[in-house]
Amino acid sequence: MLRWLKGRGARPSAVAEMQSRISPRLWRQVLDAYPFLAALTADEAAQLLARAAWLLASKNINGAQGLEVSDFMRLSIAAQASLPILNLAPELYEGWDEIIVYPAGFRVPRSRQDEDGVVHEYIEDAAGEAWDGGPLVLSWEDTQLSEGGFNVVIHEFAHKLDLRSGFADGMPSLAAHPDLTPRTWRRVLDDSMDRFIAALDAVEAAIPPDVDPDSEEADAWYGQLPMDPYAATDEAEFFAVSSEHFFVDPYPMRQALPQWYELLKAYYRQDPLERRA
Repeated sequence: MLRWLKGRGARPSAVAEMQSRISPRLWRQVLDAYPFLAALTADEAAQLLARAAWLLASKNINGAQGLEVSDFMRLSIAAQASLPILNLAPELYEGWDEIIVYPAGFRVPRSRQDEDGVVHEYIEDAAGEAWDGGPLVLSWEDTQLSEGGFNVVIHEFAHKLDLRSGFADGMPSLAAHPDLTPRTWRRVLDDSMDRFIAALDAVEAAIPPDVDPDSEEADAWYGQLPMDPYAATDEAEFFAVSSEHFFVDPYPMRQALPQWYELLKAYYRQDPLERRA
């Protein structure tokens, strides 16, 4: 029974009590700190506040490595995390109960099996992690970055939406979207990802031999892409990277991958480009 209850959302009374503790001044500071939140209408901002209060009442936010998590930090994370579910049911974030915040990037052990069946173990630097049924981990330093469409909070919470369907495969649960079918989602996802990978291949082929593809000098070429190259990793990362760009810097993706943008608009029930216009 206790395991079944783990990760359930807070009761309405607890959410209301949490919302009453959020001062208008602090809420305004959070909205003004992020341009994509400042663009919300008054009604949308009020809805976002309610979603953020639900998340704060439902999850434990704990600092790691001695980090003291301030009220601004908590509300900042909650507000950004709540944007994807602004017009969706908050229950989509149920099933886990903790957000861990590191001061900066952290290191995560990985293992990968190659084509010959050999398992390789290594350590990877990370800005965020979303574990299936477990906590969501963030680097506070990286939550402050705003280059292009980068947003680690939205990225990791998109992974949680993806995992809600049972698999990290780039397709979130469509149970509440009778107008969207898995077949259509998969077709548009596959086609859009193929187009993006082709664009990435073209960019990498255009980088001169004397330029290190991993250096800042190569950014001028990668900047031609509508999204971060990490989106080409797999379907799960394509959905997560697309989601952060959808909310933070939507125009390039709308121009390059219009069908994918329209699909995300239908799923999230939001149109960030119209909001900004």
